[in-house]
Amino acid sequence: MSPIPHDRIIALNEAPLASGRDMVLYWQTTARRTRSNFALQHAIDCARTLGKPLVVLEALRAGYRWASARFHHFAIDAMVDNAAAYATAGVRHYAYVEPVAGAGKGLLGSLARHACLVVTDDYPEFFLPRMAHAAAAQLGAIGVRLEAVDGNGILPMRAAGKAHVYAHQFRRHVQRLASEHLAHVPETHPLRRARALVAPSAGLARTLDDITTRWPAASTSILSGELAGLAIDHSVAPVAARGGERAAQRTLARFIDERYDRYAARRNDAIDDASSGLSPHLHWGFLSAHDVFAAVAERERWSIGKIGFRPTGRRDGWWGVSANGDAFLDQLVTWRELGFNGALYIPAHDTFDSLPPWARATLVAHDADQRPNATTLDALDAGETYDPLWNAAQGQLRAEGRIHNYLRMLWGKKILEWSPDPRTAFAWMLHLNNKWAVDGRDPNSTSGIAWVMGRYDRPWAPERPIIGVVRAMSSTNTGRKMKVRGYIERYG
Repeated sequence: MSPIPHDRIIALNEAPLASGRDMVLYWQTTARRTRSNFALQHAIDCARTLGKPLVVLEALRAGYRWASARFHHFAIDAMVDNAAAYATAGVRHYAYVEPVAGAGKGLLGSLARHACLVVTDDYPEFFLPRMAHAAAAQLGAIGVRLEAVDGNGILPMRAAGKAHVYAHQFRRHVQRLASEHLAHVPETHPLRRARALVAPSAGLARTLDDITTRWPAASTSILSGELAGLAIDHSVAPVAARGGERAAQRTLARFIDERYDRYAARRNDAIDDASSGLSPHLHWGFLSAHDVFAAVAERERWSIGKIGFRPTGRRDGWWGVSANGDAFLDQLVTWRELGFNGALYIPAHDTFDSLPPWARATLVAHDADQRPNATTLDALDAGETYDPLWNAAQGQLRAEGRIHNYLRMLWGKKILEWSPDPRTAFAWMLHLNNKWAVDGRDPNSTSGIAWVMGRYDRPWAPERPIIGVVRAMSSTNTGRKMKVRGYIERYG
């Protein structure tokens, strides 16, 4: 039915396709965009084949952990962009923002009863896998098929077949399969084909109106950012940056035009930071990895024939691009997709017990070590420690929803040293990041925290108090490697 690679489409229940029902429903959860979206493309393909209208449900829960005005604003920006795009294409788009936890219960099932099948986004992190599998059981019980589509990266997550232990090992996997999967990219503008879909019948339109009476669509005031009435954490304030597909495309264009040519040399500069700023947009699904890759390829005048023939596992030279391209594509494809690999294949990947055996062993062996700089979670949250550089990193996280790429590693290493024990350190890092970071609650957030504690790394001698043979970082050494005075003045 669809030209999308088969290993990107996963049936979450065994219900058959019910072609006699009234519509195809796309439950848009994590790929909050209309460009280069495999799940939307698949939903349109199915609707065209079945001769049915397409209806899109884009919902936002209130009851998930760390739900806040910061994240709601960012997601609602996308709802506004998507609503305009769907309206232009003649597709009914239902934006629902849950006012209190549990208010949306039953909405998906009520819509799905009228669907030939439901298509959703495949995402391996946070509460999303549990939500999808619970929905699959619910829909299966009423005879509705649920299919999830993986549009997360350049490679399908399931192409790996296992968890990879080291980045160089995963890089070889990427290098073996990149040519094959770069030949199967999503349609840039799938909604152009949606204009040929049939319109909802009068009966279906009445049914949808009845459902939206029970679960009212997001009001104009909510879509314009008036969120005071929602049962979310309003102490975590919105960031200045706008969310949504249009802002994501502008951010990508600015990076390519203004910072890409100095990315390799300056991405770790604390003030003249040449990093891309794309992580929040990739996390929220406003931007696809394929669009980012295409922008780099255009800038590099790159074609697939420039790829190296033999997988080497080395970062530099294989793609056939500049040093900037090598450094950036290693972040976009290797490290980003390694995080998704871990989220999918490492059991309980967001817990201390998921760390490599050597890392757990060395940290547990030093569990009882004295911690002269031990602190509390409240002090960390407020950025009130003895270390000005760490306080500045936490200040940037609170103010902007992000930490400078290099300093994020130092931020985590110090929490490991200052926490009562390593299990607590893992939990505190996860909490602080997921509470404040716009790109938190993401496979790459979790993999970065796990890296701080040894995942994807190796033992480092000499053995030290508290951290054992886990890699060490210090504010003093960081201050020697990069200019941090201006950063401390700005965020401290």
